Amino acid sequence: MRTSGHREGADLGPTQVRRRSGQENFHEGSKQLGFRLLDFWQWSASDLLSNSLRGVVAEYLVARALDADQGVREEWASWDLTTRDGIRVEVKSSAYVQSWGQTVYSTIRFQVPRTQKWERTTNRFEPTARRQADVYVFAVLAHKDPSTIDPMDVAQWEFYVVKTEVLDRELAGQKSLGIKRLREIAGEAVGFGELERGVRRANAERA
Repeated sequence: MRTSGHREGADLGPTQVRRRSGQENFHEGSKQLGFRLLDFWQWSASDLLSNSLRGVVAEYLVARALDADQGVREEWASWDLTTRDGIRVEVKSSAYVQSWGQTVYSTIRFQVPRTQKWERTTNRFEPTARRQADVYVFAVLAHKDPSTIDPMDVAQWEFYVVKTEVLDRELAGQKSLGIKRLREIAGEAVGFGELERGVRRANAERA
């Protein structure tokens, strides 16, 4: 039995996503269940060192530095952030220390493949694969002491900024790069407070 006014096969369009406060209650119809969205966030997103969530933390830090944290994060966007003046930014993250037990530090490596742009409103991909952003920010959680590592401490992060045209020239179709090659391409890392200037400088430079 159908509960929607839409016929099968109709173009439903994307859902509208709004920014939530965390105080919203889970409910059963009109009955409040006594636990909130914040409770879910605390349960699901407290391990900031986990590979998947650390990447989201890195995106958020870059977004804050660029004043690009309005609205909500789009999981499947073709690039991660757009500044107020239209610079498209892709954020990649890596770390030496993980949340699981280790006998050696993790190798710093980033995935930088060419991708096909996906359009959320139509659920279609562009036929040509390329690196979609204008600028890449490579965020390294560089702290190496497991007892004091804290992804919320921006002093523990290093940020390497590279214009996408430079990556295309230096890497061509290469799908990943390590920290040594990154430093050869990007030069010195910048801190959180220097990140906005670094992104704008990279975007403006000639490749």
